[in-house]
Amino acid sequence: MDHLPRVVVIGYGNAGRSFHSYLVGLTPGLELYGACARNPETRARIREERDCKVYGSFDEVLADPNVDLVVLATPSHLHAEGAIQAMRAGKHVVTDKPAACTTAEFDQMVAVSQETGRVLSVFHNRRWDGDYFTVRRIMQEGRIGRVTRIEMNWAFCRMPAGWRGVAETAGGRVYDLGSHMIDQLCLLFPQAITSVYAKLQYESADHNVESDAVIIVNFEDNATGIVQTGGISHIDKPRFYLAGLDGTFVKYGVDPQEVVMKVGDIDAAVELPELYGQLKAADSPETETIPTIPGRWRSYYEAVAAEIADGAAAAVPLDTVRRTMRVLDAAFESARTGQVVQMHESGDDAVKAAAELAVLALPVDDIATMKTELAPSASGSMT
Repeated sequence: MDHLPRVVVIGYGNAGRSFHSYLVGLTPGLELYGACARNPETRARIREERDCKVYGSFDEVLADPNVDLVVLATPSHLHAEGAIQAMRAGKHVVTDKPAACTTAEFDQMVAVSQETGRVLSVFHNRRWDGDYFTVRRIMQEGRIGRVTRIEMNWAFCRMPAGWRGVAETAGGRVYDLGSHMIDQLCLLFPQAITSVYAKLQYESADHNVESDAVIIVNFEDNATGIVQTGGISHIDKPRFYLAGLDGTFVKYGVDPQEVVMKVGDIDAAVELPELYGQLKAADSPETETIPTIPGRWRSYYEAVAAEIADGAAAAVPLDTVRRTMRVLDAAFESARTGQVVQMHESGDDAVKAAAELAVLALPVDDIATMKTELAPSASGSMT
């Protein structure tokens, strides 16, 4: 390719405007070539804010031979169809999370990527969150011994608005925030998944998506992950709670990058000291404050640019995305039937996927130096 990959963002709502077009515009290896919106007022806003080409339809984007990469910042139920159309039209694709509504849809997307030779990537930006980096480092260093339970919570005191409040468009907090937490969980516990149980409640008269959700994921070695999300939480729980054989780690608050990114200055993100995590080791009378490692969402699109231009390792390996999709499928099936869903996952595949993800989730400058210490142990757990 004799030019920087030319990128068009499809959709200019919150995700398209504040996340994708902004981050693409910051990436030296990519050109924000255009954005697509059906609403004339939105198209005028794109011209004013991004100074790029504006498209009125997806078909118009696919017909433009100058476009190399399309970013699907669209409602989740449109991801699979849009990605397949774009790849068949010769475009590389980034899709927001969740990658699709089901594993079967995602498998179709991967098949077309392989068939066409086009890059397919999923925007799991929370792999570059500072709290997630911090949790992973604590586990790698064995600060609290072998971790047997991870609880992750991300909930609100309001139901989702717009298409995210509608089941038919793959709305709901499980698809939205749950996919992030499950994705992180599947790295932190790389051992094979054995079962999934989910309890989803539907208490809102104005929405047909879940008002509260608890998902329990069991792994080999008796490890358990608990993911909670929803719209009826009026007091925050810890974002992360890690129970280890030799201690406990607790962390409140959400990564600060989103707040400052929405006002156009992601590099100003700083974690407040009062939100630093707390670690209590079993052999110590004191609780230790753990400063948060800075997150770096910029790394995602930098890796995508390298993948397209140089054939570098995938920003988000697709087998790791498939693992997340399988858990989401199992969670919805469990909630529907009221039964525990047994999983049949290869331990070797799980460890390999998690090891790849662990390396690629690091800030760009740290990847080379961290590969060795991120290697999984023979037992299939991170040391």
